[in-house]
Amino acid sequence: MSLHTAAITGIGAYVPEEKLTNFDLEKIVETSDEWIFSRTGIKERRILPKGLGLSYMGERAVNQLLEKTGTDPLEVEMIICATITGDYVFPDTANQIAYKVGAKNAFGFDINAACSGFLYSLHVGSKFIETGTYKKVIVIGGDVMSSIINYEDRTTCVIFGDGLGAVMLEPSTNGEGIKDSKLCADGSGVEFLQTFAGGSKQPIDAEALAAKEHLVFQNGGPVFKRAVQGMSSTVKQVMEKNSLTQDDITWILPHQANKRIIQTVASMLDFPIERVMVNIENYGNTTAGTLPLALSDYESQLKLGDKLILTAFGGGFTWGSTYLTWAYNGSEV
Repeated sequence: MSLHTAAITGIGAYVPEEKLTNFDLEKIVETSDEWIFSRTGIKERRILPKGLGLSYMGERAVNQLLEKTGTDPLEVEMIICATITGDYVFPDTANQIAYKVGAKNAFGFDINAACSGFLYSLHVGSKFIETGTYKKVIVIGGDVMSSIINYEDRTTCVIFGDGLGAVMLEPSTNGEGIKDSKLCADGSGVEFLQTFAGGSKQPIDAEALAAKEHLVFQNGGPVFKRAVQGMSSTVKQVMEKNSLTQDDITWILPHQANKRIIQTVASMLDFPIERVMVNIENYGNTTAGTLPLALSDYESQLKLGDKLILTAFGGGFTWGSTYLTWAYNGSEV
């Protein structure tokens, strides 16, 4: 079976209209705009109204993607959704989105890899293109983090927001597309970043609800250290494997977890910050949504042949980097 390169041929994105600013959070927990911004680089985040669910955002982002790429939903063969906050425990939100957009010929599934979910999903989706199995695969990354955040915990509630992005993968006709990935995992990280209740090990009950164990817990110090180590090391590995120098790379796109993490990763790579994609100020950490949302925001600046490295780190722990070349001129979309 002949191999093809899987290229990103379009982007769609959606963020809720409602904003939760640092000044709003000052009224909820003991914090301040200066404290939040100086430590995270975040000014505001978007919040999805209760009862709508991830598929609400996914439907809108995918419809935008289909329109921009001129794709009939019946042509879509596969949808992969990276998320930890799907509509339900089951069924998968990917299939809910497929139903809502009319992608009746597609099958799909969700991938739970926390903040690294989009990278994991991009890697998986690319294989179906590379092997010639499918010609149109949609990869989605997004989360409704407000649904699992404790707004009495200032260490987490100031960081996270809601948002989603989607990309189309298609066979490349000129060799552009996803070139290589280095993906990693370490299950010992569960003690530092997780939700304690909600799975089969600890179902949600009255006791768990009272203790807020169904909401996100994070020990920031160890997460910060492992995040900067994981992202910088895999970027270096991908660059070395593909004989890339700093001058070869047009953009590095790191997971938008915390501006200090982004700056530290850039410093460890000795990479100029002006060529690092950053939009955390407007959205906060949308977990699996940060990478596609940033691609959407920077789309007009991306040119055919640009070399990008995407990198992420998530709870569990999961982390990795993906090297790709851009397949179209974003300013012409």
